[in-house]
Amino acid sequence: MKILITTDLFTVTTNGVVTSLKNLWREMQKRGHDVKILTFSESKESYKDEEEGVYYIGSKSMEKVYPGIRRPLSYRGELIDEIIAWKPDIIHSQCEFFSYFFAIRIAKKTGAKIVHTYHTMYEDYVGYVIKFSKSFGKFAVKKFSKNRLDKSQWVVAPTSKVKELLVRYKVKPPVSIIPTGISIDQHKERISAEERLEKRTAYGIDQNDVVMVNLGRLGHEKNVDELINYYSKALKDHQNLKFLIVGDGPAREKLEKLTGELGLSGKVIFAGRVDPKEVQRYYQLGDIFVSASTSETQGLTYIEGAANALPLLCRNDPCLDDVIEQGVNGYSYNTEEEFLTFIDKMVSDAEWRANASKRSAEISQKFDKSVFGDSVEAIYKELLK
Repeated sequence: MKILITTDLFTVTTNGVVTSLKNLWREMQKRGHDVKILTFSESKESYKDEEEGVYYIGSKSMEKVYPGIRRPLSYRGELIDEIIAWKPDIIHSQCEFFSYFFAIRIAKKTGAKIVHTYHTMYEDYVGYVIKFSKSFGKFAVKKFSKNRLDKSQWVVAPTSKVKELLVRYKVKPPVSIIPTGISIDQHKERISAEERLEKRTAYGIDQNDVVMVNLGRLGHEKNVDELINYYSKALKDHQNLKFLIVGDGPAREKLEKLTGELGLSGKVIFAGRVDPKEVQRYYQLGDIFVSASTSETQGLTYIEGAANALPLLCRNDPCLDDVIEQGVNGYSYNTEEEFLTFIDKMVSDAEWRANASKRSAEISQKFDKSVFGDSVEAIYKELLK
């Protein structure tokens, strides 16, 4: 079948949306489908990558609204006409904003069915745009989301948490829970003991240090400041505890300032953004994966952490239901007291960490991207019956 994937984000940002759509793209190609992507270029010029089948539409930056966001200069043009003439069977939309209008227009012209993946809990992000009223912001998000999704024929929710939200929004199309999945093979690659020692030493991490690692985009909604504050208290009982933060984003400056104010320079290490193809090497520099985010829809970094055989310590959230077995491969916490109790257990008990590592790796297997591909393909076939 012919599948068009539409997305606002593709090259300018690496996050859960981009990871998900690239998995979808490759998995559908593996199954023999003809797949094209419609996204935005990083300039005002439109062009296409013939070999990959990616159409880049000329756009303008909207960095002041949200980092990495761009809007198209036009919804018409030769490239759009070319896609319409190609006549996709399925349009799988990945973003609710500007690229969604392309999905609707192309669907009307070709009769293609629209499947939409709802990636983002926008209620956690309204502060970026609607600063005067959080309650109004949530109301606006509900209306906006329902309006968009009701134009689709099927909706994919990465977790039960997202589906429950959409049920509350009373969206009309059927909603299926399909975890995005990750490239398990990439995260099965283990770095050598020599490379691990070398990289840790380069970051000022001693051989006997226990390292908390957080990996992902440094947005304010990720609550990494909470982790730094809790870490400063855990450090009083565990001087051999270090905190490695991998990633970049708008909150980084604030987080580095907080680190300095707490006197944690040299203890909290900012590694910056790394190549997505190399992330497994950075997970494996750590001993415990930590997260305080409650804005996740799919929690890909949790799954990646588990696939890299790390015990997990994460703020309690429904998207963790199938990833953490409490006390077995990690802990979910609700309070500072719980965080400190659990980190004490995890740092102090090396044998527990070893067992938890094995269980994390086992749990991650069910999130392989091939399972994700099978489930999405089944929806396409159902729509085209």
